[in-house]
Amino acid sequence: MTPRFATNVVTFYHPDFWGLTSADAVRDWASANPEDFWDRVMEALTEAGVTGIELTFAPGDIESALRAFGSAPAFRRELAGRGLSVVSAFIADSDTPDWRRGDNLPAIVADTERRAAFLAEVGADLLVAGLPMRTTFGTRPPFFVDAAYMTRMADIAHTVGEAVSRQGVRLAFHTESNSTLWYERDIDLFMALTDPRYVWLCPDSCHIALGGGDPVAVARRHAPRIALAHWKDAVKPIDVELTIDETVFAQQQPYMTELGTGIVDWKGWADAMSRTPGAGTILIELDEAADPVAALRAGTAVARKALA
Repeated sequence: MTPRFATNVVTFYHPDFWGLTSADAVRDWASANPEDFWDRVMEALTEAGVTGIELTFAPGDIESALRAFGSAPAFRRELAGRGLSVVSAFIADSDTPDWRRGDNLPAIVADTERRAAFLAEVGADLLVAGLPMRTTFGTRPPFFVDAAYMTRMADIAHTVGEAVSRQGVRLAFHTESNSTLWYERDIDLFMALTDPRYVWLCPDSCHIALGGGDPVAVARRHAPRIALAHWKDAVKPIDVELTIDETVFAQQQPYMTELGTGIVDWKGWADAMSRTPGAGTILIELDEAADPVAALRAGTAVARKALA
């Protein structure tokens, strides 16, 4: 089976691609012009030869697609007319009720059920979530990612996973840098505590490497539960303690790079991915590429070579 190539909409968030001066300007313009935003994204996907998209935080989110096209079926028809389709939707940590608060479970479930309903209508079956972020090292009182914490996260994941499964959608967890699902040990612990019928994994090769882990080893250990993976390269592990606040994603950016220019073992990664349930989709993730078409073409070439 020849896999389809996909990307997260964040690939298209670089201001240079839009001829704008900042990320805020891109968000403001796209919010005011959702149809024009999506039209350009779809044109670039077609030009790059990438057919799948993962929705993410604004402006490439579910709400933006609904403003632009009026409904999930209309969005699906517009994509299909260009040979495109939705693969998944990613829930950013800041866009969902806080998982650390025990009284938030009803709101968390309602939020994910709404997203799952949209995914079902656009013909996708995968909702990608993350666990909450760690706190800055040295913060008092300290926050520990221990068995008690992971057990609470597993309980929430089970409730959410079962809720979205009723709509034919699977729940998979992304291994975000500086989150509580970052280190190899975090991933192993969370996977051990969760039911494979309801909880899946979406490993990110870059983020695992940034935590000093071995992405290929993680992929091999958890292959039966990998519903999708983010193919991204890393320059080197993060070698300092970052301040974990709203700027942490920008702080991580210098450690990320285009596929084939970093430390990820793409041959090993491709081999491990070929043995997973998610083998049919290769999602190339390029956070804010100034020239997304060229970057996606280069990334798919690296992936094809690794798969050969």
